[in-house]
Amino acid sequence: MTEQNITPVRKAVVPVAGLGTRFVPATKAVAKEMLPVVDRPAIQYVVEEVAAAGIEDLLLVTARGKSAIEDHFDRNVELEAALEAKGDDDRLAEVRRPTALADIHAVRQGTPKGLGHAVLCGREHVGDEPFAVLLGDDLIDARDPILPTMIDVQQRLGGSVIALLEVEPSQINLYGAAAVEPVSLAGIPDGDVVTVTELVEKPPVEEAPSNLALIGRYVLSPAVFDVLEKTEPGRGNEIQLTDALQTLARMPASEGGGVHGVVFRGRRYDTGDKLDYLKAVVQLAVDREDLGPDFSAWLEQFVAGRHVELSSDPSASHPR
Repeated sequence: MTEQNITPVRKAVVPVAGLGTRFVPATKAVAKEMLPVVDRPAIQYVVEEVAAAGIEDLLLVTARGKSAIEDHFDRNVELEAALEAKGDDDRLAEVRRPTALADIHAVRQGTPKGLGHAVLCGREHVGDEPFAVLLGDDLIDARDPILPTMIDVQQRLGGSVIALLEVEPSQINLYGAAAVEPVSLAGIPDGDVVTVTELVEKPPVEEAPSNLALIGRYVLSPAVFDVLEKTEPGRGNEIQLTDALQTLARMPASEGGGVHGVVFRGRRYDTGDKLDYLKAVVQLAVDREDLGPDFSAWLEQFVAGRHVELSSDPSASHPR
């Protein structure tokens, strides 16, 4: 085993420089990562996931207009003082919670050149060690963590590790797709870890190598930085992380190459578009102990009422 393979994963990079165009006008003046999912901004779920995996050093790759994200993880002395004076200990604890999750740093991406470029912006901070990358559009349920398993696989096999999700074959063109071979690893169920032999960014359905899609969790070898430096813009004229991973998959382990995948079988919430965002809010609210019972009861009544309303409206089945 090389020294790289046993270097602990101590840092995470979280790209948050996107414009959030799919959520305008809500994101005209508010970072999309700050949109609330129940009562926390989406980005807080991601940072909580990082902290739960034992990573205490986190780099935000930001852009102009994203200062609210950094502010959220900083102290708000005036608000804390007001809540303390009112004796509102519960809300005070919630306000203080984000500041204690991790040691958070930030660097600006500047020109938006794609996810691969955003990861490359973390090179100076990360240095020569493996690191995690988490995308804010994918929220992983805290009850079904995948990052600790990915870190374990990287520590045991070296190289880079990506998270994969089985999707309907007809939907694979919306994702990066992976061709894989099985791997047996002690302590992990058969089929949950694979060797990645090929990656294709958003392939046509008929050309996809499988229905295993990349989702927004990675544990990367530092060799990815040299590869990204040489990666030409691809789909969308952007530097694609998927293209760099394809190169790493072909490189020898002695040079930091090799890519493995961990197949995720838990609960995941996609906040990448409006409909999936609304679904994520509902699913997480229903599972909350403080909100779930009342919200579920109201939701059942609302849906039943809508069903009756639509059934009794002749025009509902013949929209103009």
